[in-house]
Amino acid sequence: MIRISSVVIDCDNFDKMQAFWREALHYISREIDPQGDHCVILKDPNGKASSVTIDQMEPYRGRMHLDLYTDDPDNEIKRLLNLGATIFQQHEPDTDFTILADPEGNLFCVVDTR
Repeated sequence: MIRISSVVIDCDNFDKMQAFWREALHYISREIDPQGDHCVILKDPNGKASSVTIDQMEPYRGRMHLDLYTDDPDNEIKRLLNLGATIFQQHEPDTDFTILADPEGNLFCVVDTR
């Protein structure tokens, strides 16, 4: 099983973007990156919709991408590769995700939730 957990928006002006999307969606800030990086996860206060992550980082994955959560990343990655995805960046030892590209090159992350 795989699900959209978050739409990630990479940005230049972190304060402006997180304030805009928090107010636009009526979301609340629930998690802030403990390393002090400019990253915040905005969550639906009712817990029904996907979250939006605002991240001030170089947009090498594009300005927006999906984080797909699964507790079976190996099989889901194989399934997505069979559907036409390609590996953009392998899972690294200090991360919990692999970056894939869809058939037109749009990047997305498959996140291990185990």
